[in-house]
Amino acid sequence: MPEDPLELGEIAPSEFDAHDGKITATGFLTIARRLPTLIGQALRMAWTAGPRDTVITISLNLLGGVVSAFGLLATTGVLTALFSEGPTPERVLAALPSLLLVGAAGVARALLRAGASWAESRLGPQIERASEQRLYSLTSGVELVAFDDPAFHDALERAKGPGAHAAGRVVDAGVSVVTAGVGLLAAAGVLGILHPVLLPLLLLAVLPEAWAAGRSARQRYSTLYGLVPARRRKWIISELLADREPAAEVRAFTMRGFLLRVYDAVARAEQEAMLRLVRRQTFTMLAGEALSGLGAGVVYVALGVLLALGAIPLAVAGTAVLAIRSAQGSLTSLLYATNSLYEQGLYFTDFLEFCAEAERRMVPPRPLPAPEGFDRITADGLTFTYPGSKKPALRGVSIELKRGEIVAFVGENGSGKTTLSKILAGLYEPDAGTVRWDDTDLRQVAPEELRTRTAVIAQDHTRWPLTARYNITMGTDKGEPALHAAAAVAGADEVVAGLPHGYRTLLDRRFKDGQELSGGQWQRIAVARGFHRDADLLICDEPTAALDARAEHALFERIRTHADGRTVLLITHRLASVRHADRIYVLEHGEVVEAGDHDTLMADDGLYAELYSLQAAAYR
Repeated sequence: MPEDPLELGEIAPSEFDAHDGKITATGFLTIARRLPTLIGQALRMAWTAGPRDTVITISLNLLGGVVSAFGLLATTGVLTALFSEGPTPERVLAALPSLLLVGAAGVARALLRAGASWAESRLGPQIERASEQRLYSLTSGVELVAFDDPAFHDALERAKGPGAHAAGRVVDAGVSVVTAGVGLLAAAGVLGILHPVLLPLLLLAVLPEAWAAGRSARQRYSTLYGLVPARRRKWIISELLADREPAAEVRAFTMRGFLLRVYDAVARAEQEAMLRLVRRQTFTMLAGEALSGLGAGVVYVALGVLLALGAIPLAVAGTAVLAIRSAQGSLTSLLYATNSLYEQGLYFTDFLEFCAEAERRMVPPRPLPAPEGFDRITADGLTFTYPGSKKPALRGVSIELKRGEIVAFVGENGSGKTTLSKILAGLYEPDAGTVRWDDTDLRQVAPEELRTRTAVIAQDHTRWPLTARYNITMGTDKGEPALHAAAAVAGADEVVAGLPHGYRTLLDRRFKDGQELSGGQWQRIAVARGFHRDADLLICDEPTAALDARAEHALFERIRTHADGRTVLLITHRLASVRHADRIYVLEHGEVVEAGDHDTLMADDGLYAELYSLQAAAYR
């Protein structure tokens, strides 16, 4: 295969260094200011997911910090007794009560930490469920046009990848910050009691590592933020290499080498970006640890000077050393948890921002219920442009559909047929113009209610990994007669009759006892799905694309015979199928250029007559 330069588009390596300005500009003070907000978000999510476990976790951690401080103060009594004058047995006996207090504090601290850990572990699955439920309730409810917006896809990728998983980590890190903070405050409080000078000196060991932790988190996030488009493309290529559906075509067109080359280009660029990140983070952490070590040395020198000057007794100095070591341990935990909280908080912010954006894209409540039916549907002056497109898909389209009619949309690819049908089905909102069912403006009707009155048989229908029954009923329960009637109209009853478990057969070969259908068989199942809806408006978008000529003819005969007062909107390139339609709309470049029945349009000798004649000539 020739090694020509690959056209990688949005995932070119230069794009990996495009960081978000707001993130990369974040400094240490900004991180410190954000921590209370992040902790608050973490605790609110924890409270929503499991209030009892949240209360137990926080309470036990706070009690653990109090017990730690008590244990350190009790240590002073032990050392004072041991360092006093007199025989050793008497000093030991004098220290015994304080030793018992220290031991009791240790046991209590261990039990409290175990209880807090138990409650915190219970929170994890609850938070994950709550965050995923929120995410998918929003993604399944946003307006359909959002999925035509690349920016929405990038935000969704960040939200459902690291964003949703970060929710539980934010809570874990938030609790760890609180726990470590309580331990640090306890040790700092003890130092303040022992001698006020020791407390400000402790800050020298804190600030350098805090700076390094925040900078390291910022570096990692900005790198991963820039890698989102590349990782999405990498995932898509991996699906092409490993998924069943494209497997045959990958082999038929010998695409394996090319796809591996594309995958390697993306993976190599991602690897280089991550190696650069490791190098930058290593230098940052080394600088932070070196400065922190110098700060700790200054603290111990100051402690030695205080001892030399007689400002503190030896027993207090010993307790101070233990308090400093405890503070450093809590500080290490605090910095690690702060780093994790800030880093995961950035991803969690992506999750929250996506949820906020998705909520803005939800259709607001509307005052009118969906009409029970209609005598006529009128669309007037419809204009629609897809996100990011400069060219409208529809321009001032006006049409009419009457109850019981079969109406057809025809035209060449890209003429706007499917877009127009999705607006009529309530899947898209027009940028301008109105759609009315009789006198009801559909902008005043909740789309979810409207969709219960319509059924769409899509050309690119979904092959649901469910049983044959659920592939037709879509989870509704109208009884066996409705199921069998819909299957019979579509010819899907013949498909089901050949399945080993009938309607209970799982239609996905990736699972045990699952069965796979041919394209034509799947199409019959999709048509049965549309008829089972028993809707006032039935939209058939290329319903016979995968059917042979005999099955296609039989299906259209069934549609005409079993319309039963439904209005049928038929979209097809096979113009022989629309000859008997009551009315035909011909679209070109997003506009209706012709309208009428077959005979009228043939007499007009326009675009419809040209397309029909071209197709008819192929059969002569």
